[in-house]
Amino acid sequence: MRSAFEAWAQRDGHITRRREDKPEEYLVYETQRRWVIWQAALAHGAKAAAETPSKFGEQAMQQDEAAVRNRVLNEVLDAFSDLDESAGMEGVLKVIQGLKKKQKATAEQA
Repeated sequence: MRSAFEAWAQRDGHITRRREDKPEEYLVYETQRRWVIWQAALAHGAKAAAETPSKFGEQAMQQDEAAVRNRVLNEVLDAFSDLDESAGMEGVLKVIQGLKKKQKATAEQA
């Protein structure tokens, strides 16, 4: 997962060097912020994909999964588009918590 993120981040022009004292964190704040967002999107997408039933064979399953991925990606992008850049990591964490609450409410309704 991290290698896919780093490949994407490098293509987007981000520095993917990690801290020497904390190798799980990136040296550049914006890269670290995007890593947290990336993880949230994957976690959010995994839960949504698990909740989508697949009844119609492989091709239908792939189409369902693609639709779920697009829906999840749009939800995550919408949630983060309202985030002010000055909010910092606290803002990112609030958006992630909001996504989790929304997902929990949706699961309770089903």
